[in-house]
Amino acid sequence: MMTESAATNICVDKLKVLADPTRLAVVEALMAGPRHVGELNEEIGLDQSLLSHHLKVLRDSGLVTSERDGKAVLYRLDPSVVMDRADKTINLGCCKLVFDDHKQE
Repeated sequence: MMTESAATNICVDKLKVLADPTRLAVVEALMAGPRHVGELNEEIGLDQSLLSHHLKVLRDSGLVTSERDGKAVLYRLDPSVVMDRADKTINLGCCKLVFDDHKQE
């Protein structure tokens, strides 16, 4: 059984990972469904090596999983990330994040 402080530390670690705007954008994009790295690159508009770094951080944190799809890599939210696509929310277990439909210009 996990102690309250251990659960809090896990939550804090996930929130630190999601504090980066690029990683938050990747999570939001993956809420719509799995994406290949090229699709994420087009959607987010980031250099592929930098995007790969952010995807690794998300994988290491347990928020994103990857699998080979031929020569490409397919990314998706980890099954442990509970989401509600209709409300655009993800539940981290300690808190819920709501994605606003309004993008900053």
